[in-house]
Amino acid sequence: MFKPLPLFIGLRYTRAKRRNHFISFISLISMMGIALGVTALITVLSVMNGFEKELRERILGMASHAMVLGYDGKLRNWSELADIAIKRDDVLGVAPYIKAEGMLTTGQQVSGTLIRGISPKNEPDVSEVGKKMLFGSIDDLLPGEFGIILGKDLARSLGVLLGDKVTLVAPQANITPAGILPRLKRFTVVGIFEVGMYEYDNALALLHIDDAARLFRMGDAVSGIRLKLVDIFSAPEVARELVKDLPGDYLVSDWTRQHANFFRALKIEKRMMFLILMLIVAVAAFNLVSTIVMLVTDKLTEIAILRTLGASPNSVMAIFMIQGTVIGTLGTIMGMVGGVSLALNVDTVVPFIESLFETKFLPGDVYYISEFPSDLHWDDVILISTVAFSLSLLATIYPAWRASKTQPAEALRYE
Repeated sequence: MFKPLPLFIGLRYTRAKRRNHFISFISLISMMGIALGVTALITVLSVMNGFEKELRERILGMASHAMVLGYDGKLRNWSELADIAIKRDDVLGVAPYIKAEGMLTTGQQVSGTLIRGISPKNEPDVSEVGKKMLFGSIDDLLPGEFGIILGKDLARSLGVLLGDKVTLVAPQANITPAGILPRLKRFTVVGIFEVGMYEYDNALALLHIDDAARLFRMGDAVSGIRLKLVDIFSAPEVARELVKDLPGDYLVSDWTRQHANFFRALKIEKRMMFLILMLIVAVAAFNLVSTIVMLVTDKLTEIAILRTLGASPNSVMAIFMIQGTVIGTLGTIMGMVGGVSLALNVDTVVPFIESLFETKFLPGDVYYISEFPSDLHWDDVILISTVAFSLSLLATIYPAWRASKTQPAEALRYE
């Protein structure tokens, strides 16, 4: 008796009565459809966020958060620049490197490779390669010993193991009386790493920075210095500020520029998946139209009686909007709870399904990421829930408006 009349009647209509079990069944289907759509959308976006996070960590485990480069490909006063960079509060580590391309040969096997000269002392400050070693250690790279560390797939394609010899062919050439000859140097395999990214495991070879400088005639210069930042997402801002701090003209880049196309593709894929799965929610939400229309048809007599008793058209409209809102709210809440619960337990649910059906969704011998990672973002949950509720509310407006236009005389003519 303390409730407003539209709210009281609207809530009462949501409960099943003896005459309208079918309408209640349709309402339940609409509610479950909304809940299923919201659950699927939250779960899928969380898994996509997890894959993006996993790929980003694997890429940035070898790539740089930011880099300082010379315009001519050589950075001569790199130690001075490194001291300036490391003094910043947002920089965790600095390491020099030499970048070049070459060709590795052993026996009849030949493979193009990306050469990176590193300092074993400084490299752990900017990359995770030291933690990804399958055999050997980056400390085994000693100056003058001409050791080399290969990616797992690169070592496999060359057919080499620890202690084997490989020949590195540098792009520079030697001019001799016999003509122009390529620069060759024998290296000993002292380590093999696996970071889980084909780009690095199949093409990257690590040398000591002193050996790389001698081989590629860099002298005291390096290709650049690599920076590890406190917050990887602040890399563009840090790069812009660093340009102003450095004494001279240098090229400062960051990971968002190096891998811009890749991460842009991931974002586009996530947006399209959001739109596609939101269609499921939209279909379920607009099932409310048929539900409310059937209810209005069933309650024409009651609507006419309410109008004759003095109920305004707005009150009649509010009655049916309340019913649609209740269905949409319950469906959204159920979907939100289900989606969050599933997203937080993907690592348990997926192995259970795999064991139940005796299958493997992501075989380890095919995919580098063999598990389903999940990274739940609450802003995604709020956005999905808001859109689902808004669609449900939108779906009730037209049939509720039609109910408010009911003419009592016409509805009661044959009663």
